[in-house]
Amino acid sequence: MDHVIIVMAVLVFVALIFDFMNGFHDAANSIALMVSTRLLTPQAAVIWAAFFNFVAFLFFGLHVADTVGKGIIDPNIVNNTIIFGALFGAIAWNVITWWFGIPSSSSHALIGGLIGAGMAHSGTKGVIIGTKLISTGIAIILSPLFGMLLALLLSIGIMWLFQRSSPYKIESRFNKMQFISSSLFSLGHGANDAQKTMGIITVLLFANGYLQGDFHVPFWVVIACQLAMGLGTLFGGWRIVRTMGMGITKIRPTGGFAAQTSGSIALFLATSLGIPVSTTHTITGAIVGVGLSRRMTAVRWGLASRIVWAWVLTIPCAAIMAAIAYHIGESVL
Repeated sequence: MDHVIIVMAVLVFVALIFDFMNGFHDAANSIALMVSTRLLTPQAAVIWAAFFNFVAFLFFGLHVADTVGKGIIDPNIVNNTIIFGALFGAIAWNVITWWFGIPSSSSHALIGGLIGAGMAHSGTKGVIIGTKLISTGIAIILSPLFGMLLALLLSIGIMWLFQRSSPYKIESRFNKMQFISSSLFSLGHGANDAQKTMGIITVLLFANGYLQGDFHVPFWVVIACQLAMGLGTLFGGWRIVRTMGMGITKIRPTGGFAAQTSGSIALFLATSLGIPVSTTHTITGAIVGVGLSRRMTAVRWGLASRIVWAWVLTIPCAAIMAAIAYHIGESVL
């Protein structure tokens, strides 16, 4: 029993490290546009985003945590080794993409990790081929497209409404309005992404018999995950900030507002439906939409294609790494 408790404690700690890395890895999603438009310094921007990441649990339910905890693989087959494999597969992929400055999806790395470790344990029968997994797969494609379309329409609308106004006054006004749009996006980021780790920790507690009653997320798990994500954002990665804020297209304050507002709408919708989407996918699509509102050549399509390849490879690569980690865990745990 003592051994089981120690293993569980270590896995909970690793899950919170993953949540921290999620905030660190995805910090650029919340702050890159504020930094690139010179609204805030990087230091001030990460503090701003970290605060709204942390308080997100006050505004949203826990539908995404339920999806990750019991909608991807059968919770009845889950054991400590599966969680070990899922976490280390996702973390390994995150480290690789962070090192190369590629804004991949921590969310889908975790989904891939769960699938890979679950299949390594019991084959395809451990994976729940149902509405939640299918909707998550569809969201991989639709979330960036939805963000792109919203940002394109919003950018065109802004240009049409303020076509007779001074460009300086417009940019100055929307520079201040980014405080609102970035706050909303950080709320959506904290709500959707932190809940994925909540689901992992909750199914771990459920598998080991430490969850009383029905499958539910304990309050201490909610607070721990939101805090870990907030701290991760606070120490956010500058490598990806450069890619998101400066590498895809040149962003002005009007574009920053349009991208963040569009991204937050997409995240709020997905979170309310319990779909674990990628904030990286969503905001990248929105930034592309802003570029398209000016002209096709405003988007650096070479970099965008590299990002798309990272999206395509995330789930299978994380699944393979998780399966390897699962088999290593069998001998270690």
